[in-house]
Amino acid sequence: MGRTPTSRSKRRSPKRRNRNRNRNRNRNRRIAGILALILVPVALLSGCLFLAAAAIDAFAPRDDDRRVAGYGAEQLTNACTIIGAGRDLGFGERDQTIAVMTAMGESSLRNLPYGDWETNGVRNPDGTPTTSIGLFQQQDGWGTRDQRLDPYTAATLFYAALAEHAPDREQLTPTAVAHRVQVNDDPNHYARYWDRAVQVVAAVTAPVPEGEDPDIPSCPA
Repeated sequence: MGRTPTSRSKRRSPKRRNRNRNRNRNRNRRIAGILALILVPVALLSGCLFLAAAAIDAFAPRDDDRRVAGYGAEQLTNACTIIGAGRDLGFGERDQTIAVMTAMGESSLRNLPYGDWETNGVRNPDGTPTTSIGLFQQQDGWGTRDQRLDPYTAATLFYAALAEHAPDREQLTPTAVAHRVQVNDDPNHYARYWDRAVQVVAAVTAPVPEGEDPDIPSCPA
């Protein structure tokens, strides 16, 4: 037997099928448009919130990243050591600030176990490699390796040379005083660090209110 013909009552004309197809297509487009109106702003808002949260986190103060004039906790602790050595030896605030400035210019207030020979191949005038290490980048002639890598001892060595080579330092600019001690190629090398040294010394030596923990390494007078 052949297939039973489909009843005419169940057949759909091509026009009706096209109308239904167009109606469904238009409905889907409307739904897609509505979803876009809802989801795009939500996505943009979420992205903005994420970026805002990241920015807040990036700039939030951290215990190990509290800074004064661009120097962090480790560097400020070294500044306090330099200041303390100067006090113990009877040097005044200006001399202490010059010492801090010099260490900024030599090592960025970091106790480095290497020097400019290792980083840049710098040699002494006689052609020998430099042996600079420590906060003040002192060479072998300043003392033993252990002495030069001990921040307090390195600072006392600097102050001793300061007294010997710059007895008239009150009449000299800070960079000229540092140059007398360090004999840098550029006598004005340390000038750029003076204002920062003043800021650091003022910050770490400021009195701490009673009962409060200092926000930065502190060595008040």
